[in-house]
Amino acid sequence: MVKNDKWIKKMALERKMIEPFEAGQVKNGKISFGTSSYGYDMRLSNEFMVMKKNSDLLDPKQSQDGLFESVTVKDYIEIPRNSVILGKTVEYFRIPRDIITIAFGKSTYARCGIFVNITPFEPEWEGFVTLSIANITSVPVKVYVNEGIAQVLFLDVSEVCEVSYADRKGKYQAQKTIAMAKI
Repeated sequence: MVKNDKWIKKMALERKMIEPFEAGQVKNGKISFGTSSYGYDMRLSNEFMVMKKNSDLLDPKQSQDGLFESVTVKDYIEIPRNSVILGKTVEYFRIPRDIITIAFGKSTYARCGIFVNITPFEPEWEGFVTLSIANITSVPVKVYVNEGIAQVLFLDVSEVCEVSYADRKGKYQAQKTIAMAKI
């Protein structure tokens, strides 16, 4: 079952599931973020990893050292046409053992050809979320920092898992920076 706004607020305030946490939904000329009826709209931080040189091949099993450079921006980043950058959320998440999440990019960006890929947050995973942000258009697209980028839904499980992400010491546990692919 999908958890509602009351549950999200309670978990964020009592168990620090989301920090910093926005209890309402902020709009006011911004791409919305904060708590919605059945989800939470995450914000994009100002930190990115951008490919700095052309490569014939990206291989998730090979080190990507030297291929990406760290970029910090003030208000927005322009994503070149037909390219992908990595970003991270403003919010730090701590997922309870009896919850799994799914997340989707915001429709405002999807309508501009921006697709955001996020894997589920597994039970007892915690950290800043690394986001893959793809511009599939033939022109550059602006993406704004400290505004909504994706919505996460919290799903109740029918039975608590035997081994959580924390139990198996997952490779992306407690990530503080943008995490590159790891094997």
